[in-house]
Amino acid sequence: MRRLLPLLAGLLLLATACTAGPGPDPKPAEERWRPAPGLAWQWQLSGRLDPTVDVPVYDIDGFDHPASTVTDLHRRGRKVICYLSTGAWEDFRPDADRFPKSVLGKGNGWEGERWLDIRRTDVLEPLMAERLDMCRTKGFDAVEPDNMDGYENRTGFPLTAADQLRYNRLIARLAHERGLAVGLKNDLDQIPQLLPDFDFAVNEQCAEYDECDRLAPFVAAGKAVFHVEYELDTAEFCPQARKLGLSSMLKRYDLGVWRRAC
Repeated sequence: MRRLLPLLAGLLLLATACTAGPGPDPKPAEERWRPAPGLAWQWQLSGRLDPTVDVPVYDIDGFDHPASTVTDLHRRGRKVICYLSTGAWEDFRPDADRFPKSVLGKGNGWEGERWLDIRRTDVLEPLMAERLDMCRTKGFDAVEPDNMDGYENRTGFPLTAADQLRYNRLIARLAHERGLAVGLKNDLDQIPQLLPDFDFAVNEQCAEYDECDRLAPFVAAGKAVFHVEYELDTAEFCPQARKLGLSSMLKRYDLGVWRRAC
């Protein structure tokens, strides 16, 4: 009997693992939302949310809005994207104190925000998984992970392009495991490598910097490019945006309600 105890214990552990609480319950890939090129959108990250803009896609802050907001937008026929910062720490988030100081780098230019050491996936993966769980629980259709190009910035860490590819693919995998579509935010240099991993793109100011052509692979693959400009007039970027098939609009930097679509 003594010799059977280890075997019985192992079987018990296996049974426990099989009956443990559910993890991510991913939708089949064909059921995940796949935004097509040209969809109009609203991107509002500040101020009281206006749910009445007549567009099929809303991009809103994942922490700031409850599930009831997402449900209301769904009732109005919208798909809803969950904005999260996955490459930078924000001191105003409810989980901010769970990030050890060792992963916090230099400021990224926004008050209260610092770049993250994306090499430390041992620390960041569980934290980001919980954030994506929040998006899924609230009913979001997709996620916009922000600050995903730290390797091109002065972060305080010696990040490489390879580090960024690994981290961006990790975030995409975590999103897909939760049935969420995921967008590549900026990071134009890595579009050729990351196109298969992401369902759409979100871009700021490609027209101002004469970079919009670099987003063409997303459109060619049937994937939306949600694009904003801040400094140019619509007459300066909309003709090219329409030609390229981008979902473009003019916004103010505070990303409030105001918008002027192409």
